[in-house]
Formats: sequence, C-alpha cells, structure tokens
Amino acid sequence: MKEQYQEMPLVRNEEERQFELHVGDGLARIVYAEGKDRIALLHTEVTPDLEGQGAATAIIEKTLVYIEEHHLKLLPLCPLVGAYLERHPEWKRILVD
Repeated sequence: MKEQYQEMPLVRNEEERQFELHVGDGLARIVYAEGKDRIALLHTEVTPDLEGQGAATAIIEKTLVYIEEHHLKLLPLCPLVGAYLERHPEWKRILVD
C-alpha cells in the first residue's frame, strides 16, 4: 500500500453498505452485501481524481484486513478484488470454503 494511505482510516458506512477511504476531496469505495458470517464485495470504485494513484488497492487491502479482523469469510464478486486476490494468494485464507 502506498505510504500516503497508511494512516487513513477505513470507514464502514453501514447505511450505504460500503467501505470508504476518504482522500482529500476524493473517495474510494467498495460496495458490499453481508450475511451472518460472510461478506460479499460487489464493486470497487474511485473518484476520477484518485484514478491511477493506488487508492483502489489501498481500500481493497484495508477492507481485507477488516474482514479478517472481524472473522468474516469473503465472497469476492468484484472483478478488481478478484484480480487483487490472484496477485496476493495469501488472502485466499479468508475466502468462503
């Protein structure tokens, strides 16, 4: 994760059902759906001013940490999250069996 995102907190916006990373006036977000012990990541998006700056990767990494810390299992329905998992197979430990 790029250093500029290290200290930025991940926000879980339950009302909008999305994880958020606020970067200045920009926003990175991952839309989710949650069940009893699992969470599906549906869509990752960054505002145009954050494109190409690593914000999508940062929010994916922070969200995966959140999922693991909260003992949830992951359904990676978002193609960007799926691509991240292919590059970082160590995170497959949190996938739904």
